[in-house]
Amino acid sequence: RDRPDAGWRKVCRLPQPLAYGVSATHNGSLICVGGSDATRHYADAFRLELVNGQMVTTPLPPLPRPVANGCGALVGDVLYVAGGQEAPDSRAALKSCFALDLASPSPAWREVASWPGPPRILATAAAFDGSFWLIGGAELLAGDDGPVTRRYLQDAYRYTPEQGWQRVADLPVPSVAASSPAPAAASGPMLLGGDDGSQLDATPETHRGFPRQAWTYDSASDQWRQSGEIPAPHVTAPLVRRGDGWVLVSGELRPGIRSPAVWSLQPGSD
Repeated sequence: RDRPDAGWRKVCRLPQPLAYGVSATHNGSLICVGGSDATRHYADAFRLELVNGQMVTTPLPPLPRPVANGCGALVGDVLYVAGGQEAPDSRAALKSCFALDLASPSPAWREVASWPGPPRILATAAAFDGSFWLIGGAELLAGDDGPVTRRYLQDAYRYTPEQGWQRVADLPVPSVAASSPAPAAASGPMLLGGDDGSQLDATPETHRGFPRQAWTYDSASDQWRQSGEIPAPHVTAPLVRRGDGWVLVSGELRPGIRSPAVWSLQPGSD
């Protein structure tokens, strides 16, 4: 809605129930890619656009493979989608990165080179300085017929078509499922919390909540620095650009505990 104090209203239904996909706003429309329902992962992609009060759904080319729990961000008109899982029972994460030029009259997904680090799910994506950024996430580790475990990651990368992938400074702490796409300060992407893996054995009742610390990348020094605390440390929550700020919608307060809250993030002096 046009007013920040306006109420929510239902405008449409998705083609099927979807969660853990990639979404991005482009020229007043919402791009939705991949995701999952209770039984399977999807490769579908489509555009949602409000026209004369009615939501119009326009199909886009599907991803080359189903992807859920990936991440993505829009760099100019090009949407990047990286990592994720191909199926609910996948015993390894994906190390694929796809790009779709939404400005093309005949858009088609193309696979770009993979980043040099491990495959991952629930990483954080960002767009900054003409680059696509891939930050943190979790690698899936599966032994012989054993359960799948997660290795929490701290590495971070940026990608440009001209220079390919470049590794930047590691995060000070691991971060999984932080709000994505991440906002950007003047110096670089800003990571808002995320799961640092310090409470893996906690139940929803004993979990103390996710870290409140925000981290900002300083491109001049190639370092991550603390940038205050966030009032709503939610994970698996999308961030949407609105004017000069961002809006955080829903997410998890603790494992399996969802929140209906919506928060507005306004840029500071950085």
